[in-house]
Amino acid sequence: MSNATYAVRDNLTMLRRNLLHARRYPSLTLNLLLTPVMLLLIFVYVFGDVMSAGINGGHADRSQYVAYLLPGILMMTIGGTSLGTAVSVVTDMTEGIMARFRTMAISRASVLIGHVVGSVIQTMMSLLLVLGIGLAIGFRPNATPLEWILAVGLLALVSIALIWIAVGIGLASPNAEGASNLGMPLMILPLLGSAFVPVHLMPGWFRWFAEYQPFSPAIETLRGLLLGSGIGTKNAVLAVAWCLGLSLLGYLWSKAQFNREPKR
Repeated sequence: MSNATYAVRDNLTMLRRNLLHARRYPSLTLNLLLTPVMLLLIFVYVFGDVMSAGINGGHADRSQYVAYLLPGILMMTIGGTSLGTAVSVVTDMTEGIMARFRTMAISRASVLIGHVVGSVIQTMMSLLLVLGIGLAIGFRPNATPLEWILAVGLLALVSIALIWIAVGIGLASPNAEGASNLGMPLMILPLLGSAFVPVHLMPGWFRWFAEYQPFSPAIETLRGLLLGSGIGTKNAVLAVAWCLGLSLLGYLWSKAQFNREPKR
């Protein structure tokens, strides 16, 4: 077999390993899913009327707020499940699995690719679950088939970007607690963007950050796709640019750390 064939085989082997590990130990994924699901339910059923009234100029409409909120919750779900990737990677590092893989006759890149692809698959399944909950509580998308395809593509692109960053965080962290702490911005940044309220309602001194940080353009693009309200060229370009930039940064960071001599 050619080197490319061996590399593909190694990638599939590592992917299978990570999926089996996730199936046998689902508690981490479920715990990370709890936060976005709880926020979705709390903001819809506890704050829904107040939040919708603030956005709609005094007219309370909980169903309309569900439509506004869910795209942001989906992005939070990606951030949360990415934390699980960071914890999984640092666990492999501290338990010596990574060191063992380095000594084996396998493609070195396959170790990281297996984590990334496996995590993307888990993330997409988690998004499907959260979307199902959203549909159950009143979310009614107006997307065309093409817009659905583009929405799924955007979610996958954001997942890849954040998961590569999470792999780098896992490789750089001394333990699982450190990985969770370093990766916390992946969960917090959507809160500081347009996930819950429009950017134009935020204080002027903070608005620039909320508008141009990585999550807001992606949230607005996803919101436009799912609701059929148009995505806007600026948001779409910013979303794709952030995803490509973070993917490249995460890949290079992860590769550099994985190839250096292990210290633990």
